[in-house]
Amino acid sequence: MKIETSIVVAGLLLGAFSVAGAGLVAATHVATTDRIALNERQALLDKLSVLVPAGRVTNDMATDRIEVSDPSRLGSGRTTVYRAFDNGAPVGVILTPVVPDGYAGPIHLLVAVLSDGTLGGVRVVSHKETPGLGDKIEERRTDWVLGFDGKSLADPLPEQWKVKRDGGVFDQFTGATVTPRAVVKAVKSTLLYVREKGDALYAPPASAQVRALAGGAG
Repeated sequence: MKIETSIVVAGLLLGAFSVAGAGLVAATHVATTDRIALNERQALLDKLSVLVPAGRVTNDMATDRIEVSDPSRLGSGRTTVYRAFDNGAPVGVILTPVVPDGYAGPIHLLVAVLSDGTLGGVRVVSHKETPGLGDKIEERRTDWVLGFDGKSLADPLPEQWKVKRDGGVFDQFTGATVTPRAVVKAVKSTLLYVREKGDALYAPPASAQVRALAGGAG
């Protein structure tokens, strides 16, 4: 009888430890997931805040966003548009276009277009361009991408939105013209898209609004 009792007690203790262990793992997973989500949100906000005028944004850009579709202009089937407002007044939009014709594959960008049509800035999010050549589009490599700051479709004119080798105003890289050429083209296309959609990009996000913004001229 004592042996049977010991076995039962041992089984109960083992079960209790198993339950406690599972609970601890679950709690740790939830806490870790929440922390990761919080860190990712802050990283996104840090990226967005660099591209719009400091002190002018009063809304939460990370959540105030819409999804649009114009593959011919923005390079992918769905593009996120983050909106910046100053007490309800439009400040700018930050889009996530894809450069489909990079030298080594797609290049993902953040492109901020202010409400007056000028660029707040451009940043490269990810790419697979050749190290030492095409990767000069990264801000941490060179200041080339900062050359878009303040540019618009009025300065330079649309026909000048090319690298210098093609008769435009933007620098190319020695030994790597394809990458900057593709990025310049994508940024210009993003500006054209924003100009075409205008105030519609600042309207309340709703499924009907997303459908209205889908498509667009090629």
